[in-house]
Amino acid sequence: MRGSVESLAWLLAQGGVLVLSGAGLSTESGIPDYRGPTGRARRAEPMTYQRFVGSAEARRRYWARSHVGWRQIGRAAPNAGHRAVAELERCGLLGGIVTQNVDGLHQAAGARGVIELHGALDRVVCLSCRERTSRHELEHRLRSANPGWEATGHLNPDGDAVLTDDQVAGFRVVDCTGCGGLLKPDVVFFGENVPRPRVEECFALVAAARAVLVLGSSLAIRSGLRFVTRAAALGIPIAIVNQGPTGGDADATLTLDAPLGETLSALAGRLTAVPTAE
Repeated sequence: MRGSVESLAWLLAQGGVLVLSGAGLSTESGIPDYRGPTGRARRAEPMTYQRFVGSAEARRRYWARSHVGWRQIGRAAPNAGHRAVAELERCGLLGGIVTQNVDGLHQAAGARGVIELHGALDRVVCLSCRERTSRHELEHRLRSANPGWEATGHLNPDGDAVLTDDQVAGFRVVDCTGCGGLLKPDVVFFGENVPRPRVEECFALVAAARAVLVLGSSLAIRSGLRFVTRAAALGIPIAIVNQGPTGGDADATLTLDAPLGETLSALAGRLTAVPTAE
C-alpha cells in the first residue's frame, strides 16, 4: 500500500530493522543513480569483469575514466539520508545495513554495521596475490605515472567518468607493486558474483530482522531483490522508500515515492523522539 512518514514510523518503531540501500540514497550527494530521475545508466555501458581482465585497452579506458571519476566520488559527503540512517543505528533501531553502493557514505555519516554488498571504490585488489591497498595510494601512483594528464567528464553511477578516445589515449595503467599483477577496484563488476559468505551474512540479517527498509533501490537486479524476496517468504514486513517503482513493490507492506533525504530525516525525527519497544 502507499505509505506516509507516519505509517513508516509505525511499522519500524519496534526496531530490529534491516536497511537495504541503493544508488538513489546517494544522489543528493552528487552521485548519479542507475535508473532513477538522475540515472545515466540508460546511456552508459558498465565495465564487465570479462572485458576488464581480457583487454589491456579496456583496463586503460576503465582506469582513466575511474581516475577522473574518483575526484568527485572521493570528495562526496554524506547527505541527510545517510545521516538519518546513522542516527537510527545510534538509537538502536537497526539490526544491520546492507548497501549496494560502493561510495562509503554510510560509514562517512557514522554508521558502523554496514555490509558493502558490492565492495567499495576506496580499496584496490590485486587479481594475482589478492593484496588489498587503499585507493588513495593508487591515485598517487597514477598521478606520478601520468604527469600532465588532465581530463574532465560527466560522472557515471559506477564512479567513472565519460571520456573520449582522445582523452584516454596515452594514459598509463600501473600494476601491483608486490607481484606485478593486475589491479582492480575492490568492487563487484557486472559478470562477477558477490562472494557467497557475504551473501549468506546478508540472508542471516534478513532472517533476524523485524522489518526490512529499502532505500533508494529500484530492485531491478537479483543482487538486491533476492533479500526482499526472502523477507517476503518469511513474512517479514517490507517498506520501500524510492523515487519511482521498484521490483519489490508487489511484496512490500508499504511504499513511499518521495525524496530520500527529506523523508528519512522526518522518519528519524519521529522514531528517535519516542522510546523504542523492548
